Amino acid sequence: MYPHRAFMLILLFTAAILAADTKLKIYTLPDEAKPALKEMLHRIDTAKYRIDAAIYSFTHKTIAKRLANAARRGVKIRVIFDRESNIRNRRSRIGYLSKFRNIDTYLLSGKARRRGDGEGLMHMKLMIIDRRYLIFGSANWTYSAFGLNHEVLAFAEDYRKAAGMERSFERMLSKAKPY
Repeated sequence: MYPHRAFMLILLFTAAILAADTKLKIYTLPDEAKPALKEMLHRIDTAKYRIDAAIYSFTHKTIAKRLANAARRGVKIRVIFDRESNIRNRRSRIGYLSKFRNIDTYLLSGKARRRGDGEGLMHMKLMIIDRRYLIFGSANWTYSAFGLNHEVLAFAEDYRKAAGMERSFERMLSKAKPY
């Protein structure tokens, strides 16, 4: 089995387990990219007080603009970016987002390798909205993910699951460095 297929199966299996007591929608990209992006933007647009996100690669301008608009409405936003994929990437949205009041941006690497020859990645793709809604999957927030790549994007509504992910987010945040 190809590695990306195995990953997709694991992700779908995890989503099925979540679905037992969770409102869940799953989109497969690129076929369902438009409705997936529309739902993501709707969730950002209707956020009331908080958005926490951890993303490996973030170059999608429309998503960044919607986050900026939410910040202008008073929504508190924290975004953890992978250090290596964003620190020197001209297309990364980290610089744009860090200019806004109510948006805090952070950089995080993965664990250091035992051999001392580098670090792992902060490879998560997660958004937690108002401690209630989760957006997660294999898709980075890039034009390629929403137009070319085979990806999965899931939307879940569950306070308990969101609380668990919030704890993971806070652990990552404690290790992250402000941008």
